[in-house]
Amino acid sequence: MRSFANFRGHPIHPGLIVFPFAFLSGAFVAHASALVLSRPPLWTMGGYLTVAGIVTGVVAAIPGFLDYLFTVPPHSSAKRRATKHMLAMLTVIVLFAASLAFRSGVNQIAGTIVLLLQGVGTGLLFLGAWMGGTLIVRNQIGVDHRYANAGQWSETRISGAGNGTVVGARAGELKPNQMKLLHVNGRRIVLARTEDGYVAFDDHCTHRGGSLADGSIACGVVQCPWHGSQFDAHTGAVKAGPATHGIATFAVEDTGREVLVRVAADLDRALPNAPVESVPGPVAR
Repeated sequence: MRSFANFRGHPIHPGLIVFPFAFLSGAFVAHASALVLSRPPLWTMGGYLTVAGIVTGVVAAIPGFLDYLFTVPPHSSAKRRATKHMLAMLTVIVLFAASLAFRSGVNQIAGTIVLLLQGVGTGLLFLGAWMGGTLIVRNQIGVDHRYANAGQWSETRISGAGNGTVVGARAGELKPNQMKLLHVNGRRIVLARTEDGYVAFDDHCTHRGGSLADGSIACGVVQCPWHGSQFDAHTGAVKAGPATHGIATFAVEDTGREVLVRVAADLDRALPNAPVESVPGPVAR
């Protein structure tokens, strides 16, 4: 789904991570080469690369943290993976920063400590990069894919629902088979228009927590983009697995000027429908 931290629709974080990755891994190689080849200039270069990697790593972490907060679906497998990715990368920065304290040492022990800290950091760097790549290619974080006639990505945040009703969209804002993601008091709700009218349901696939707003909807059926689970957009019932539990739905009213979504006073009381209309497919990761 579309990154919160973006420039004209393009995610910022993936474009910045190449710099700390190159600088930090290069710093480890330079320091190791300096000790093996007894080349002091390489040791100096390793120090500059370390500082450059730390600085660019902190810069890259800012849009990444914004995406972690506002883009990655909560209570999902992607959120758990993103948490591990973030912790791994923060540990990398700490290890390389700590190695700077030993660079001024002229004995073999100091050099060994630098290589040990940066070696572990480089290993974590590759592990964190692997998890980050998985977030993009499997969980589609930052991938603003659109199917035919889906319209542009639409998302809005709404605070307060005093009478239990919020304005989800203007009349005519959505065409048939288009969706809009609403953030209502911290909960993600999808407003969609089908051939039979407007519907609203939870933006949370009950299989692995994928964003349904990022999926596709046709003939009143919404499909999760992660593993293909399908739900009836009107009733929330499961149409196809691997999901085995339905999703919560909300009442919608089209006034002719606005599309109103009726949310419960306590959103946690909006329980998902549970019927399964077909045999679930194989369990996916």
